[in-house]
Amino acid sequence: MFDRLKLLISEDDLTYIGTKAILIVGVGGVGGACFEALVRSGFNNITVIDGDCFDNSNLNRQLLSNANNIGNFKASEAYLRALSINPDISVIEYKMFLSEANFDQIKNFTDFDYIIDCCDTVATKLLLIKKALEYKIKIISAMGTGNRLDPTKVVISNIWQTNYDPLAKVMRKLLRDNKISYKLPVVTSTEIPIKTNQRTPGSTCFVPNTAGLCLASYVFNDIIKYRK
Repeated sequence: MFDRLKLLISEDDLTYIGTKAILIVGVGGVGGACFEALVRSGFNNITVIDGDCFDNSNLNRQLLSNANNIGNFKASEAYLRALSINPDISVIEYKMFLSEANFDQIKNFTDFDYIIDCCDTVATKLLLIKKALEYKIKIISAMGTGNRLDPTKVVISNIWQTNYDPLAKVMRKLLRDNKISYKLPVVTSTEIPIKTNQRTPGSTCFVPNTAGLCLASYVFNDIIKYRK
């Protein structure tokens, strides 16, 4: 299934990618696109954490959602989606919202090569950063994609160089408060968010999915780079 991919990378590169253990937290709008891109890029060992279920409001943007899986756990649907693409893949699912209280339920956490943070909760984001630094695991985080329309404004940056991203602003403060100066790689949008006067952010299919692809691309290329 990877014949076209092997026109761009070597067989050894593809094998190497397949040995890497990836943890992805959140498989909604951003995370779902990231997850599928990883599956289609040769990653064979992916752990998914998400305690949410699909609902009708997800259908406009979340790649893993469809009219037949409303009410089902996103983590379980990610697992089924992966098997429908690559029956030989290994996907471990945790149907839970990750927190300090249940963190120890993750088996073999120190074996992960990469953490991809696609969750919405700032406390969980901070927890993942702390654990990544503690155990020397690479990490990249998704920042805000809501209330935006332009996917061309999505960029890969670091947390200290973001603009017009309210979530990134909150995360910078949390990192300062915790005396963390790490240049966290992030996917962010430079588009000024649209003001809707609604608590729930508006969202299209364009921006979250682009952010997810950027996350997967970053991890893929970073792993290839360090193999050279």
